[in-house]
Amino acid sequence: MSNHSAPNNRPSADSVTTRPSTDSKGDPRWLSTEEQATWRDWIFVTSRIDAAMARELQRNSELSLADYTVLVPLSEHPEQRERIAALAEILQWDRSRLSHQITRMSKRGLVRRESCAEDGRGAFVAIEPAGMDAIREAAPAHVESVRNYFFDLLDERDQQGMARVLRKLATQFEDQ
Repeated sequence: MSNHSAPNNRPSADSVTTRPSTDSKGDPRWLSTEEQATWRDWIFVTSRIDAAMARELQRNSELSLADYTVLVPLSEHPEQRERIAALAEILQWDRSRLSHQITRMSKRGLVRRESCAEDGRGAFVAIEPAGMDAIREAAPAHVESVRNYFFDLLDERDQQGMARVLRKLATQFEDQ
């Protein structure tokens, strides 16, 4: 997969953090050639999987990947609704992006905004029956895409290793 990775060890935007750590000499800790190739492979694969799954979802349903991403937590919530601020946090979207997405989905009858009786400032987004129908119809093909682009290419040992790596990476975000 390294054919799209740079063959040099120059710093890239991907290798610089907002607060660069330094080595014992005070120099930035640039990525090694292997680390840079691994990082770029990660970016390449995740962006291609996302794009392929978005295309298939759009082709197999009337939902965009953003629609599906919003509908999943709403459909799984016991009340089939969530505070907009909480949903933005769950999705890791800024509230403006979520607000625009909710507006587009509301116009199509997939979700609705509800005011919060407990406080006048808060608002909920709730899934409409059409939204539940849409996600139920889209889910089987979406799950098949997940299998095709991810799990079917990995044997059981690969899947266990991937799960271990992802859990390890996820720990840095547990308090966020």
